[in-house]
Amino acid sequence: MASLLNAGSLLDFSLGILEEERGNQALAAEHFGKAYLDDSVSLPLVKRVIEIRLKENDIRGAVKIFENAVRVRPNEPSILIEYGDFLGRVGRGDAFANKKRETAYLKAYEQMPGEYVAIERLIRLAREQGNDERARELLEALETDSPQAVEYYVATTKSLYDSRDESAQSRISELFEKTIGAHPDWAGTARAASDYFREIGNMEKAIEILKLHTEAVPSSLNLRVRLGILHFVAGQGEAGVRELEEVLKVYPSKALAHESLAKYFREQGDLKKARYHAAELLKIRGGSPEEFEKLATDFLDADQAREARLLLEKAVFNHPENIQLMMKLALATAKDSETAAKAARMFREVEEMLGDLTEIEPGFLLESAQELIDQGQGPAAEERLRIAIRNFPKTATKETAIALRALAEIWISENRNLGAAQALISRAEALEK
Repeated sequence: MASLLNAGSLLDFSLGILEEERGNQALAAEHFGKAYLDDSVSLPLVKRVIEIRLKENDIRGAVKIFENAVRVRPNEPSILIEYGDFLGRVGRGDAFANKKRETAYLKAYEQMPGEYVAIERLIRLAREQGNDERARELLEALETDSPQAVEYYVATTKSLYDSRDESAQSRISELFEKTIGAHPDWAGTARAASDYFREIGNMEKAIEILKLHTEAVPSSLNLRVRLGILHFVAGQGEAGVRELEEVLKVYPSKALAHESLAKYFREQGDLKKARYHAAELLKIRGGSPEEFEKLATDFLDADQAREARLLLEKAVFNHPENIQLMMKLALATAKDSETAAKAARMFREVEEMLGDLTEIEPGFLLESAQELIDQGQGPAAEERLRIAIRNFPKTATKETAIALRALAEIWISENRNLGAAQALISRAEALEK
């Protein structure tokens, strides 16, 4: 912006910006006014001074300032466009203002025929006046030589023509194919084109468009993920997996790739791979305590204790106050051969936090007791087993049987309560049938 000012106005303009930032609007206006006197055709200054006039309800003065800039620089498209926009803003539909506005846009269009900026303004004005035929005529004069112009052409075609107009839809298709053929590196256009073909039911073309783009720009990871998802939608599972796994080699933390693979493998019945990607997704995005606990339980049920532990370590880091996650982590730590030696300490820490053993889940107490047995702490283990046996629900026959046998083994190893120990074993056998 400063480069558009002359040397004489630069200091006052800078001081005006400074005072504006400080909230001194009156002083800022004074500096902008001085700068304008030194450079009355600089667009940044013109716009500043006009805003000051408008705040003072001096619309006539604001118009004169803009008209002066246009008179001095009649062939500069940016000033003509800004002038037309200004007239639309202050004229509010007035016929005379709209006529002057159209004249300004047309002069800009003469300086830059076919370019997006002027044509977009002329189409907007035509549609405000209900002249859709003029809007269509202007649209076909648009040079689609930029992503912005292509996007505008497609969106405006959709709004100017009925969705059942085959000719209009054909022009959109041809434009997208031509554009991606010439500029496969335009990511936004490639995504828009692919989405368009998918929406009209041409999945093959939707995939082809993204292939062209990702081959031209292999680092376009978002669209490579999108390509993988489209392969899944099209029933091309192997291609989808291949594409997403390649993305993860480059960027292992791409959450959407993990999410898509987790869903795909779950649908295919490959639950091991589904759990892996679901866990990676939780580690990246985070999740609720319930989400972490459910997936960790799935890992433990599948005898994947290490995977459960790693997931729960992340869960406890994210939710340090959640006692359920800490309990589950202790269980996973005990079941993982790499960390089993650390489990006893974790069980004790959780029990100390909870205080009353009778309020602790019986499954946790059973695991805690088994750790204590391994350490030779029979009395402490016995206490937990007794509570667990009392508190296991009737449906937990397997767990109850394990606790009964564990308590019986303590008594037998210590050569006491032998009759009672045999009774416990008989109860366990009955539950196991």
